[in-house]
Formats: sequence, C-alpha cells, structure tokens
Amino acid sequence: MFNSGSTGFMLVCTSLVMLMTPALAFFYGGLASKRNILGIMVQSFVSMGWSTLLWFLVGYSLCFSGSLATGSDFLGIIGNFDKAMLMGVTPESMFAGNNEIPEFVFIAFQMMFAIITPALITGAFVNRVTFKGYMIFLTVWQFLVYYPFCHMVWGGGLLADWGVLDFAGGIVVHATAGFAALASVFFVGERVDKDSTPNSIPLVAIGTGLLWFGWYGFNAGSELRVDGVTANAFLNTDVAASFALVTWLVIEWIRKRQPKFVGILTGSIAGLATITPCAGFVPLWAAPIIGICAGAGCYLAVELKNKKKWDDALDVWGVHGIGGVIGTILLGVFASKHVNPGGADGLWFGDSTFFFKEVISVAVAAAYAFIFTYFMLWVINKITPVRVSEKQELAGLDSAIHGEIAYDEGVL
Repeated sequence: MFNSGSTGFMLVCTSLVMLMTPALAFFYGGLASKRNILGIMVQSFVSMGWSTLLWFLVGYSLCFSGSLATGSDFLGIIGNFDKAMLMGVTPESMFAGNNEIPEFVFIAFQMMFAIITPALITGAFVNRVTFKGYMIFLTVWQFLVYYPFCHMVWGGGLLADWGVLDFAGGIVVHATAGFAALASVFFVGERVDKDSTPNSIPLVAIGTGLLWFGWYGFNAGSELRVDGVTANAFLNTDVAASFALVTWLVIEWIRKRQPKFVGILTGSIAGLATITPCAGFVPLWAAPIIGICAGAGCYLAVELKNKKKWDDALDVWGVHGIGGVIGTILLGVFASKHVNPGGADGLWFGDSTFFFKEVISVAVAAAYAFIFTYFMLWVINKITPVRVSEKQELAGLDSAIHGEIAYDEGVL
C-alpha cells in the first residue's frame, strides 16, 4: 500500500527538480553575452528531452537494476538491462527502497537528476561548442560518467557497497559535472572575446531564485519519504546557502570594495551545491560551517581560475566542482547516525574510516570525470568539430548556429 503523504511529497519534489533545469537555463542565459543567450539556454532545454529519452530506454535500468551484493550488475560499476524501457514496472509497482512510493515516482525523480547534471557542464564552454558536438557529448557522458557513478553510489554498486554516502549528489552530480567542465575548458580553449559581460543580471537573479526554490526538492526529496530527516535536509539546505551567500558577499566586498549582486547570487549557488551531499546526514549546527566553507572555498577557487586564466566562463568548476568536493569531504567530517540512523558517523564523531572513504571516492570521481571527459572530447572531435569557427563565435551562436536571436532590437 502506497503512503499517500510520501507519494504526494515526492511528486512535488520531482516537479521542483524538473524546474531547476529551466532555472539553470535562465541563470546561464543571463550570464552569457547578448549574442549567445539562446545558444546556452538551448543546451539545458534539449537535455530535458534527450536525457528523458535515454533514461526511458536504458538509463534507469543501467543505474538501478542489479547490485554488487547479488552479483547481478557489471562488477559493481553499472547495472543491467532488466528494466530497459521500464519493462516489468507498472503503476502498482512499489519502490523497493522504502516500500512507500510507486516505482514510477522514483523513476521520475531520479530522471530529473540525470537531466540537469550534464546541463551544468555547459556553462564552462559557453559560445564555443557546436550543437552537434554537444549532442554527442551529452549522450556519451551520460552513459560513461553519470550512469556508472549513479549506480555505484545510489544503485547498490561498488561505492555503496564500500560504505560511501552521498545524500543528493555531491559526488554523482556536482563533482563529476564540475571537473568535466574543467576538462572541457582545457580541451576547447579560450574564447576569442573573454571580456563579454552578462547580458541580463535580473535574468541571473530569476534563475538563482528558481534554482534555490528547486533545491529544496533536490535535497529534501532525496530522503524519498516524509520524516525528520526530510525536515533536517530542508533546513540545512537553506541555512548553508544563506551562510555561503553572506560569506561570498563579505569576502568580495572587502577585496573589490563593492557588494556585487552576481557575487551574492553565485555564493548562494555555491552553498547549495556544497550542502547537497550532506543535507540529510549532518546536524543543523554543521550547516553554517558548511556554508562558510562553501562561500570561502568556492570564491578562492574562482579566483584561482582567474589567476590561471582558465576560461571556465560561468565558473562551473569553481562553484559546482569545488562545492561538490568540499561538501563530500565535510560529510566525512560531520555525518552523524544520531541525525540519520541510515548514515554514518564522521570524523567529528570518531569514525576516521568513513572520512577517508568519502575523500577517496570524491577524488576518484573528480579525476575520472576530468580524464574521461577530455579523452571523450578528443574522440568526438575526430568525428565532428567540437569547437565552432572563429567567424561563428564572433557572430554569436544564436544566429550562426540556431538562426535566432534573443532580443529583437528593432521592436520597442
């Protein structure tokens, strides 16, 4: 018998996480130059359709069919094809993970994570990548990065069997996407015009607000039911984001002598990304510490990127990659079984083994995502050009590739 409260809650959370991908499009679209608004937004929106198709066909099965414990997956790295095209799953099928919600709801909820994760990467190579190259990238990256780590951490695979925890995606989503973004920057190279400014900071603010709103579903929904852990994850999310926002504001105000609105917005996203792996496993008093570490750590990462002149245009590595790494490490410090009996005790509570498991797992995930992404782009480039021509880049991808423009300047 389904739990109607948990089922209804999870349907709302699934809708919230779905909203995050259009929100990301607004966030990136506002930060992009005026000639590349649609070019970056379409990469998020096309993921909503294409990633859903892949998830329906084989993605869900490869992530959540089979396990290392039963020997029914592939070496604990990826699942099997037992539920390809959702074979055997009916509206009456119960999700075995908690026996409270329909499996259909779990499928839809996890699908939203698969949609947004590769879309996060696009901010790094804004206005430099061909649409054909991106579509191949989107497909292959899902199969060989996202699906394996989703299965290994959340689907009963190798890392789950080892005792690694990741409440809502510090390893699976943010670390993999962030370090894939850095690899793509190194492969694709710098923009011709690096001095382009955001075309619409209000659009960035709208995107940030919707992302923050959706993140409650992202984090609190990852408990997959309504209980005390759900409430703890919800409040931890807001507290950490707020402390990160203020931390970024203070640091930037002191260093730049001005309180930057884009900095405030970026700081909040850094806090949200960093609390993601921790949200349902750490006590509330740890959330401010995590938020401060997020604001300071991600700010310093962005400054390092600027100093090294890595052209990560929208700071995907500094915010999501470093945020995911910091959050996973701090999960290893502050996790508490008192907060979540299904979790673990971290370094602060006397378990150094769990801490080192978290550090090793996030390091491996980041390294794999970086190395594989660079190699994958090299292979794709042999099939079709990954980078647009200089002429297309200077004209802007909106008109050069998509034949559209965001604003008709001839209309008042």
